[in-house]
Amino acid sequence: MKNESLDSLTEMFRALAPTLPGAGLQWMNERRLRAFEQFRVQGFPTRADEAWKYTSLDVLNRKQLHFVSAADYRTRDEAERLVRTHAFEDSHRLVFVDGVWAPEWSVVGALPSGVFIGSLATALEQIPERIRTLFAGEQWPDGVAAFNAAFARDGYVMIVPPGVTLDKPLHVMFIGSGESDLAVQPLNRIVAGSHAHCAVVEQYVGDHDDGYYTNAVTRIDADDHADVQHYRVQQEAPNAVHTGTVIAQQGGASRFSSYAFSFGAALARSTIIAQLAAPGTSTTLDGLYVGGGKQHLDHYTMIDHAHPQCASRETYRGILDGSAHGVFNGRIVVRQDAQKTDADQANHNLLLSRSAEIDTKPQLEIFADDVRCTHGTTVGQLDETQLFYLRARGIDERTARALLTFAFARDVIDRVAIEPLKARLEATLLARMADAPADAGDA
Repeated sequence: MKNESLDSLTEMFRALAPTLPGAGLQWMNERRLRAFEQFRVQGFPTRADEAWKYTSLDVLNRKQLHFVSAADYRTRDEAERLVRTHAFEDSHRLVFVDGVWAPEWSVVGALPSGVFIGSLATALEQIPERIRTLFAGEQWPDGVAAFNAAFARDGYVMIVPPGVTLDKPLHVMFIGSGESDLAVQPLNRIVAGSHAHCAVVEQYVGDHDDGYYTNAVTRIDADDHADVQHYRVQQEAPNAVHTGTVIAQQGGASRFSSYAFSFGAALARSTIIAQLAAPGTSTTLDGLYVGGGKQHLDHYTMIDHAHPQCASRETYRGILDGSAHGVFNGRIVVRQDAQKTDADQANHNLLLSRSAEIDTKPQLEIFADDVRCTHGTTVGQLDETQLFYLRARGIDERTARALLTFAFARDVIDRVAIEPLKARLEATLLARMADAPADAGDA
Protein backbone atom coordinates (compact mmCIF):
# COMPACT_ATOMS: atom_id res chain seq x y z
CA MET A 1 0.00 0.00 0.00
CA LYS A 2 1.35 3.44 -0.93
CA ASN A 3 2.69 5.45 1.99
CA GLU A 4 0.61 8.51 1.12
CA SER A 5 -2.59 6.45 1.12
CA LEU A 6 -1.65 4.88 4.45
CA ASP A 7 -0.83 8.29 5.94
CA SER A 8 -4.19 9.63 4.80
CA LEU A 9 -6.05 6.69 6.34
CA THR A 10 -4.07 7.12 9.56
CA GLU A 11 -5.21 10.72 9.86
CA MET A 12 -8.80 9.69 9.12
CA PHE A 13 -8.65 6.99 11.78
CA ARG A 14 -7.41 9.44 14.42
CA ALA A 15 -10.20 11.87 13.56
CA LEU A 16 -12.96 9.30 13.19
CA ALA A 17 -12.28 6.92 16.10
CA PRO A 18 -13.58 9.29 18.83
CA THR A 19 -16.91 9.59 16.97
CA LEU A 20 -17.56 5.87 16.47
CA PRO A 21 -20.01 3.88 18.62
CA GLY A 22 -18.47 2.65 21.86
CA ALA A 23 -15.78 5.35 21.83
CA GLY A 24 -16.43 5.82 25.55
CA LEU A 25 -15.46 2.19 26.23
CA GLN A 26 -11.75 1.68 26.75
CA TRP A 27 -11.80 -1.93 25.55
CA MET A 28 -13.51 -0.90 22.31
CA ASN A 29 -10.94 1.80 21.65
CA GLU A 30 -8.14 -0.69 22.31
CA ARG A 31 -9.76 -3.17 19.91
CA ARG A 32 -10.01 -0.57 17.15
CA LEU A 33 -6.42 0.54 17.65
CA ARG A 34 -5.17 -3.05 17.58
CA ALA A 35 -7.11 -3.66 14.35
CA PHE A 36 -5.75 -0.52 12.71
CA GLU A 37 -2.19 -1.44 13.64
CA GLN A 38 -2.69 -4.82 11.95
CA PHE A 39 -4.02 -3.05 8.86
CA ARG A 40 -1.05 -0.67 8.83
CA VAL A 41 1.25 -3.70 8.71
CA GLN A 42 -0.72 -5.82 6.24
CA GLY A 43 -2.60 -3.29 4.12
CA PHE A 44 -5.13 -4.63 1.65
CA PRO A 45 -4.36 -8.17 0.44
CA THR A 46 -2.42 -8.56 -2.78
CA ARG A 47 -2.01 -11.38 -5.26
CA ALA A 48 1.09 -12.41 -3.35
CA ASP A 49 -1.32 -13.74 -0.69
CA GLU A 50 -2.30 -17.27 -1.70
CA ALA A 51 -5.96 -16.77 -0.80
CA TRP A 52 -6.07 -13.68 -3.05
CA LYS A 53 -4.08 -15.13 -5.93
CA TYR A 54 -6.68 -14.31 -8.60
CA THR A 55 -8.00 -10.98 -7.29
CA SER A 56 -6.30 -7.60 -7.12
CA LEU A 57 -7.53 -4.83 -4.80
CA ASP A 58 -5.27 -2.21 -6.39
CA VAL A 59 -8.41 -0.22 -7.22
CA LEU A 60 -8.77 0.53 -3.48
CA ASN A 61 -5.27 1.96 -3.30
CA ARG A 62 -6.20 4.36 -6.11
CA LYS A 63 -9.37 5.59 -4.41
CA GLN A 64 -9.55 8.57 -2.07
CA LEU A 65 -11.52 6.61 0.48
CA HIS A 66 -13.59 8.53 3.01
CA PHE A 67 -16.12 7.62 5.70
CA VAL A 68 -19.53 8.69 6.91
CA SER A 69 -19.43 10.67 10.15
CA ALA A 70 -22.34 10.90 12.56
CA ALA A 71 -22.87 14.56 11.61
CA ASP A 72 -22.88 13.89 7.86
CA TYR A 73 -25.24 10.92 7.88
CA ARG A 74 -28.67 11.38 6.36
CA THR A 75 -31.16 9.03 4.80
CA ARG A 76 -31.76 9.31 1.08
CA ASP A 77 -34.92 9.27 -1.01
CA GLU A 78 -33.44 6.56 -3.23
CA ALA A 79 -32.94 4.37 -0.17
CA GLU A 80 -36.67 4.36 0.54
CA ARG A 81 -37.33 3.20 -3.02
CA LEU A 82 -34.84 0.34 -2.64
CA VAL A 83 -36.40 -0.70 0.66
CA ARG A 84 -39.82 -0.90 -0.98
CA THR A 85 -38.36 -2.88 -3.87
CA HIS A 86 -36.45 -5.49 -1.86
CA ALA A 87 -38.21 -5.84 1.50
CA PHE A 88 -40.37 -8.92 1.97
CA GLU A 89 -43.19 -9.62 4.38
CA ASP A 90 -43.18 -11.88 7.40
CA SER A 91 -39.68 -11.00 8.59
CA HIS A 92 -37.89 -8.92 11.19
CA ARG A 93 -36.22 -6.10 9.27
CA LEU A 94 -33.21 -3.87 9.86
CA VAL A 95 -32.12 -1.27 7.28
CA PHE A 96 -28.74 0.44 7.08
CA VAL A 97 -27.90 3.28 4.69
CA ASP A 98 -24.19 3.78 4.01
CA GLY A 99 -23.54 1.49 6.98
CA VAL A 100 -25.64 3.48 9.48
CA TRP A 101 -28.86 2.15 11.00
CA ALA A 102 -32.01 3.72 9.53
CA PRO A 103 -34.70 3.20 12.21
CA GLU A 104 -37.44 4.79 10.09
CA TRP A 105 -37.35 1.82 7.70
CA SER A 106 -36.53 -0.89 10.24
CA VAL A 107 -39.37 -3.01 11.61
CA VAL A 108 -38.23 -5.61 14.13
CA GLY A 109 -41.58 -6.37 15.76
CA ALA A 110 -42.26 -8.65 18.72
CA LEU A 111 -39.46 -10.99 19.77
CA PRO A 112 -39.29 -14.02 22.06
CA SER A 113 -38.04 -13.36 25.57
CA GLY A 114 -34.29 -12.81 25.77
CA VAL A 115 -33.74 -12.24 22.02
CA PHE A 116 -31.78 -9.14 21.02
CA ILE A 117 -31.98 -7.78 17.47
CA GLY A 118 -30.63 -4.32 16.82
CA SER A 119 -27.77 -2.19 15.58
CA LEU A 120 -24.23 -2.56 16.88
CA ALA A 121 -24.37 1.04 18.15
CA THR A 122 -27.49 0.22 20.16
CA ALA A 123 -25.95 -2.98 21.52
CA LEU A 124 -22.86 -1.10 22.70
CA GLU A 125 -25.15 1.24 24.64
CA GLN A 126 -27.55 -1.34 26.08
CA ILE A 127 -25.45 -4.49 26.56
CA PRO A 128 -21.79 -3.38 26.42
CA GLU A 129 -20.44 -6.18 28.62
CA ARG A 130 -22.16 -8.81 26.47
CA ILE A 131 -20.58 -7.34 23.36
CA ARG A 132 -17.22 -7.17 25.10
CA THR A 133 -17.46 -10.90 25.80
CA LEU A 134 -18.29 -11.60 22.15
CA PHE A 135 -15.27 -9.59 20.94
CA ALA A 136 -12.84 -11.09 23.47
CA GLY A 137 -9.81 -12.74 21.84
CA GLU A 138 -10.95 -11.70 18.38
CA GLN A 139 -8.50 -12.12 15.53
CA TRP A 140 -8.73 -10.92 11.94
CA PRO A 141 -7.74 -13.25 9.07
CA ASP A 142 -6.47 -10.52 6.73
CA GLY A 143 -6.15 -6.80 6.10
CA VAL A 144 -9.73 -6.25 4.91
CA ALA A 145 -11.15 -7.79 8.10
CA ALA A 146 -8.81 -5.63 10.21
CA PHE A 147 -9.82 -2.56 8.15
CA ASN A 148 -13.44 -3.30 9.00
CA ALA A 149 -12.71 -3.67 12.72
CA ALA A 150 -10.88 -0.35 12.78
CA PHE A 151 -13.44 1.77 10.90
CA ALA A 152 -16.82 0.05 11.45
CA ARG A 153 -19.49 2.58 12.41
CA ASP A 154 -22.41 0.20 12.70
CA GLY A 155 -23.85 -3.18 11.78
CA TYR A 156 -26.35 -5.55 13.30
CA VAL A 157 -26.32 -7.83 16.34
CA MET A 158 -28.62 -10.80 16.81
CA ILE A 159 -28.49 -12.85 20.02
CA VAL A 160 -30.83 -15.85 20.33
CA PRO A 161 -30.82 -17.50 23.79
CA PRO A 162 -30.62 -21.28 24.27
CA GLY A 163 -33.67 -23.23 23.22
CA VAL A 164 -35.33 -20.34 21.37
CA THR A 165 -36.58 -20.63 17.79
CA LEU A 166 -37.20 -17.50 15.71
CA ASP A 167 -40.31 -18.18 13.64
CA LYS A 168 -39.45 -15.43 11.16
CA PRO A 169 -36.12 -14.66 9.46
CA LEU A 170 -34.17 -11.50 10.10
CA HIS A 171 -33.82 -9.49 6.88
CA VAL A 172 -30.96 -6.98 6.98
CA MET A 173 -30.65 -4.55 4.09
CA PHE A 174 -27.44 -2.61 3.53
CA ILE A 175 -28.11 0.15 1.02
CA GLY A 176 -25.32 2.02 -0.73
CA SER A 177 -26.27 5.61 -1.58
CA GLY A 178 -23.72 5.67 -4.38
CA GLU A 179 -21.43 8.37 -3.00
CA SER A 180 -18.13 8.10 -4.85
CA ASP A 181 -15.24 6.52 -2.90
CA LEU A 182 -17.31 6.21 0.26
CA ALA A 183 -16.06 3.29 2.38
CA VAL A 184 -18.82 1.49 4.30
CA GLN A 185 -17.79 -1.00 7.00
CA PRO A 186 -20.70 -3.05 8.42
CA LEU A 187 -19.70 -5.17 11.43
CA ASN A 188 -22.23 -7.90 12.24
CA ARG A 189 -22.61 -10.51 14.97
CA ILE A 190 -24.92 -13.53 15.20
CA VAL A 191 -25.06 -15.67 18.34
CA ALA A 192 -27.28 -18.76 18.55
CA GLY A 193 -27.37 -20.45 21.94
CA SER A 194 -27.65 -24.18 22.55
CA HIS A 195 -30.61 -25.72 20.65
CA ALA A 196 -31.53 -22.30 19.18
CA HIS A 197 -32.81 -21.95 15.59
CA CYS A 198 -32.61 -18.82 13.42
CA ALA A 199 -32.30 -17.58 9.84
CA VAL A 200 -30.71 -14.33 8.63
CA VAL A 201 -30.76 -12.72 5.18
CA GLU A 202 -28.05 -10.13 4.53
CA GLN A 203 -28.73 -8.14 1.37
CA TYR A 204 -26.38 -5.53 -0.09
CA VAL A 205 -28.02 -3.30 -2.71
CA GLY A 206 -27.31 -0.15 -4.70
CA ASP A 207 -28.03 1.15 -8.19
CA HIS A 208 -25.98 4.32 -8.67
CA ASP A 209 -23.05 4.68 -11.05
CA ASP A 210 -20.51 6.02 -8.55
CA GLY A 211 -17.89 3.62 -7.21
CA TYR A 212 -18.36 3.21 -3.45
CA TYR A 213 -16.75 0.46 -1.37
CA THR A 214 -18.54 -1.95 0.98
CA ASN A 215 -16.43 -4.06 3.32
CA ALA A 216 -18.61 -6.23 5.58
CA VAL A 217 -17.64 -8.73 8.27
CA THR A 218 -20.12 -11.13 9.90
CA ARG A 219 -19.17 -13.44 12.76
CA ILE A 220 -21.46 -16.31 13.69
CA ASP A 221 -21.40 -18.44 16.84
CA ALA A 222 -23.57 -21.57 16.74
CA ASP A 223 -23.58 -23.28 20.14
CA ASP A 224 -24.21 -27.00 20.72
CA HIS A 225 -27.17 -28.32 18.69
CA ALA A 226 -27.94 -24.85 17.29
CA ASP A 227 -29.21 -24.44 13.71
CA VAL A 228 -28.21 -21.26 11.85
CA GLN A 229 -29.16 -20.45 8.26
CA HIS A 230 -27.25 -17.52 6.78
CA TYR A 231 -28.15 -16.05 3.38
CA ARG A 232 -25.95 -13.44 1.74
CA VAL A 233 -27.22 -11.62 -1.38
CA GLN A 234 -24.79 -9.24 -3.07
CA GLN A 235 -26.53 -6.85 -5.49
CA GLU A 236 -24.26 -3.81 -5.27
CA ALA A 237 -24.24 -0.97 -7.80
CA PRO A 238 -22.46 -1.65 -11.14
CA ASN A 239 -19.28 0.28 -10.27
CA ALA A 240 -19.05 -0.66 -6.60
CA VAL A 241 -16.34 -2.73 -4.93
CA HIS A 242 -17.52 -5.28 -2.39
CA THR A 243 -15.54 -7.44 0.03
CA GLY A 244 -17.45 -9.61 2.47
CA THR A 245 -16.15 -11.94 5.17
CA VAL A 246 -18.20 -14.49 7.10
CA ILE A 247 -16.58 -16.44 9.96
CA ALA A 248 -18.68 -19.15 11.61
CA GLN A 249 -17.69 -21.15 14.67
CA GLN A 250 -19.73 -24.25 15.46
CA GLY A 251 -20.35 -26.09 18.70
CA GLY A 252 -21.06 -29.80 19.06
CA ALA A 253 -23.79 -31.25 16.81
CA SER A 254 -24.64 -27.79 15.47
CA ARG A 255 -25.80 -27.03 11.93
CA PHE A 256 -24.58 -24.06 9.88
CA SER A 257 -25.97 -23.46 6.39
CA SER A 258 -24.53 -20.68 4.23
CA TYR A 259 -26.06 -19.52 0.94
CA ALA A 260 -24.06 -16.90 -0.99
CA PHE A 261 -25.48 -15.19 -4.08
CA SER A 262 -23.41 -12.70 -6.06
CA PHE A 263 -24.95 -10.65 -8.87
CA GLY A 264 -23.67 -7.07 -8.58
CA ALA A 265 -20.55 -4.88 -8.22
CA ALA A 266 -17.68 -4.35 -10.61
CA LEU A 267 -15.41 -6.30 -8.26
CA ALA A 268 -16.73 -8.54 -5.50
CA ARG A 269 -14.97 -10.92 -3.16
CA SER A 270 -16.73 -13.29 -0.75
CA THR A 271 -14.77 -15.04 2.00
CA ILE A 272 -16.52 -17.70 4.09
CA ILE A 273 -14.68 -19.53 6.85
CA ALA A 274 -16.40 -22.34 8.77
CA GLN A 275 -14.66 -23.61 11.89
CA LEU A 276 -16.05 -27.00 12.96
CA ALA A 277 -14.91 -26.63 16.55
CA ALA A 278 -16.56 -29.68 18.15
CA PRO A 279 -17.56 -33.24 17.17
CA GLY A 280 -20.72 -34.01 15.24
CA THR A 281 -21.15 -30.69 13.46
CA SER A 282 -22.76 -30.29 10.05
CA THR A 283 -21.89 -27.54 7.56
CA THR A 284 -23.44 -26.63 4.21
CA LEU A 285 -21.97 -23.99 1.90
CA ASP A 286 -23.94 -23.25 -1.27
CA GLY A 287 -23.32 -20.41 -3.69
CA LEU A 288 -24.29 -18.94 -7.04
CA TYR A 289 -22.45 -16.18 -8.91
CA VAL A 290 -23.72 -14.60 -12.13
CA GLY A 291 -21.43 -12.18 -13.95
CA GLY A 292 -21.48 -10.24 -17.20
CA GLY A 293 -19.67 -7.35 -18.85
CA LYS A 294 -16.31 -6.93 -17.11
CA GLN A 295 -17.40 -8.05 -13.65
CA HIS A 296 -14.94 -9.84 -11.39
CA LEU A 297 -16.61 -12.17 -8.86
CA ASP A 298 -14.39 -14.10 -6.43
CA HIS A 299 -15.51 -16.71 -3.89
CA TYR A 300 -13.09 -18.12 -1.33
CA THR A 301 -14.26 -20.71 1.19
CA MET A 302 -12.44 -22.55 3.94
CA ILE A 303 -13.94 -25.41 5.95
CA ASP A 304 -11.81 -26.42 8.93
CA HIS A 305 -12.57 -29.97 10.12
CA ALA A 306 -10.84 -29.95 13.51
CA HIS A 307 -12.86 -32.69 15.26
CA PRO A 308 -14.15 -36.17 14.45
CA GLN A 309 -17.49 -37.22 13.00
CA CYS A 310 -18.25 -33.94 11.24
CA ALA A 311 -19.81 -33.51 7.80
CA SER A 312 -19.65 -30.75 5.21
CA ARG A 313 -21.34 -30.27 1.84
CA GLU A 314 -20.33 -27.52 -0.56
CA THR A 315 -21.82 -26.67 -3.96
CA TYR A 316 -21.02 -23.51 -5.90
CA ARG A 317 -22.24 -22.71 -9.42
CA GLY A 318 -21.12 -19.88 -11.67
CA ILE A 319 -22.60 -18.34 -14.82
CA LEU A 320 -20.32 -15.97 -16.71
CA ASP A 321 -21.04 -13.94 -19.83
CA GLY A 322 -19.30 -11.16 -21.75
CA SER A 323 -15.76 -10.65 -20.42
CA ALA A 324 -16.64 -11.52 -16.84
CA HIS A 325 -14.06 -13.24 -14.64
CA GLY A 326 -15.10 -15.68 -11.95
CA VAL A 327 -13.00 -17.23 -9.19
CA PHE A 328 -13.76 -20.17 -6.94
CA ASN A 329 -11.17 -21.24 -4.38
CA GLY A 330 -12.61 -23.85 -2.03
CA ARG A 331 -10.32 -25.15 0.70
CA ILE A 332 -11.16 -28.04 3.01
CA VAL A 333 -8.75 -28.92 5.83
CA VAL A 334 -9.15 -32.23 7.71
CA ARG A 335 -6.91 -32.18 10.76
CA GLN A 336 -5.18 -35.23 12.25
CA ASP A 337 -7.76 -35.86 14.96
CA ALA A 338 -10.76 -35.35 12.66
CA GLN A 339 -11.44 -39.03 11.99
CA LYS A 340 -14.75 -40.09 10.40
CA THR A 341 -14.92 -36.80 8.48
CA ASP A 342 -17.40 -36.77 5.58
CA ALA A 343 -16.80 -33.90 3.13
CA ASP A 344 -18.03 -33.21 -0.40
CA GLN A 345 -17.17 -30.22 -2.58
CA ALA A 346 -18.30 -29.34 -6.11
CA ASN A 347 -17.88 -26.29 -8.32
CA HIS A 348 -19.66 -26.13 -11.70
CA ASN A 349 -19.31 -23.26 -14.15
CA LEU A 350 -21.17 -22.25 -17.29
CA LEU A 351 -19.38 -19.93 -19.73
CA LEU A 352 -21.78 -18.19 -22.11
CA SER A 353 -19.17 -16.38 -24.18
CA ARG A 354 -15.67 -17.00 -25.46
CA SER A 355 -14.33 -14.02 -23.48
CA ALA A 356 -15.64 -15.19 -20.10
CA GLU A 357 -13.04 -16.68 -17.77
CA ILE A 358 -13.05 -18.82 -14.64
CA ASP A 359 -10.27 -19.75 -12.24
CA THR A 360 -11.38 -22.68 -10.11
CA LYS A 361 -9.20 -24.20 -7.42
CA PRO A 362 -10.66 -26.92 -5.20
CA GLN A 363 -8.32 -27.88 -2.35
CA LEU A 364 -8.36 -30.86 -0.01
CA GLU A 365 -5.75 -31.01 2.77
CA ILE A 366 -6.22 -34.29 4.64
CA PHE A 367 -4.16 -35.23 7.70
CA ALA A 368 -6.47 -37.99 9.01
CA ASP A 369 -6.75 -41.52 7.59
CA ASP A 370 -10.35 -42.57 8.29
CA VAL A 371 -12.27 -40.07 6.15
CA ARG A 372 -14.54 -39.80 3.11
CA CYS A 373 -13.69 -36.70 1.09
CA THR A 374 -14.50 -35.86 -2.53
CA HIS A 375 -14.19 -32.79 -4.68
CA GLY A 376 -14.76 -31.95 -8.32
CA THR A 377 -15.07 -29.05 -10.73
CA THR A 378 -16.48 -28.59 -14.23
CA VAL A 379 -16.28 -25.79 -16.77
CA GLY A 380 -18.41 -25.90 -19.89
CA GLN A 381 -20.86 -24.26 -22.24
CA LEU A 382 -24.53 -24.88 -22.90
CA ASP A 383 -25.30 -28.38 -24.14
CA GLU A 384 -25.81 -28.09 -27.90
CA THR A 385 -27.99 -31.22 -27.92
CA GLN A 386 -30.37 -29.74 -25.38
CA LEU A 387 -30.32 -26.42 -27.24
CA PHE A 388 -31.19 -28.21 -30.51
CA TYR A 389 -34.01 -30.10 -28.75
CA LEU A 390 -35.62 -26.86 -27.55
CA ARG A 391 -35.21 -25.09 -30.88
CA ALA A 392 -36.70 -28.05 -32.71
CA ARG A 393 -39.87 -27.43 -30.71
CA GLY A 394 -40.22 -23.86 -31.91
CA ILE A 395 -38.35 -22.04 -29.12
CA ASP A 396 -36.09 -19.27 -30.42
CA GLU A 397 -32.40 -19.48 -29.63
CA ARG A 398 -32.32 -16.63 -27.11
CA THR A 399 -35.18 -18.08 -25.09
CA ALA A 400 -33.72 -21.57 -25.28
CA ARG A 401 -30.37 -20.35 -23.94
CA ALA A 402 -32.13 -18.50 -21.12
CA LEU A 403 -34.13 -21.60 -20.15
CA LEU A 404 -31.06 -23.83 -20.02
CA THR A 405 -29.09 -21.25 -18.05
CA PHE A 406 -31.94 -20.81 -15.58
CA ALA A 407 -32.17 -24.58 -15.10
CA PHE A 408 -28.43 -24.70 -14.36
CA ALA A 409 -28.78 -22.09 -11.61
CA ARG A 410 -31.99 -23.49 -10.11
CA ASP A 411 -30.00 -26.28 -8.47
CA VAL A 412 -28.73 -23.76 -5.91
CA ILE A 413 -31.76 -21.48 -5.71
CA ASP A 414 -34.07 -24.42 -4.99
CA ARG A 415 -32.19 -25.03 -1.73
CA VAL A 416 -33.35 -21.70 -0.30
CA ALA A 417 -35.87 -22.37 2.48
CA ILE A 418 -37.31 -18.82 2.67
CA GLU A 419 -39.98 -18.67 -0.03
CA PRO A 420 -40.10 -14.87 -0.57
CA LEU A 421 -36.32 -14.82 -0.94
CA LYS A 422 -36.38 -17.75 -3.34
CA ALA A 423 -38.93 -15.93 -5.51
CA ARG A 424 -36.79 -12.76 -5.53
CA LEU A 425 -33.69 -14.71 -6.52
CA GLU A 426 -35.55 -16.42 -9.36
CA ALA A 427 -36.82 -13.05 -10.58
CA THR A 428 -33.31 -11.56 -10.40
CA LEU A 429 -31.87 -14.45 -12.38
CA LEU A 430 -34.61 -14.28 -15.01
CA ALA A 431 -33.99 -10.54 -15.41
CA ARG A 432 -30.29 -11.18 -15.92
CA MET A 433 -31.05 -13.83 -18.52
CA ALA A 434 -33.42 -11.48 -20.35
CA ASP A 435 -30.71 -8.79 -20.48
CA ALA A 436 -28.10 -11.18 -21.92
CA PRO A 437 -26.97 -10.43 -25.50
CA ALA A 438 -28.89 -12.33 -28.13
CA ASP A 439 -25.61 -13.56 -29.61
CA ALA A 440 -24.07 -14.50 -26.29
CA GLY A 441 -22.98 -17.83 -27.58
CA ASP A 442 -20.86 -16.19 -30.27
CA ALA A 443 -19.46 -13.34 -28.19
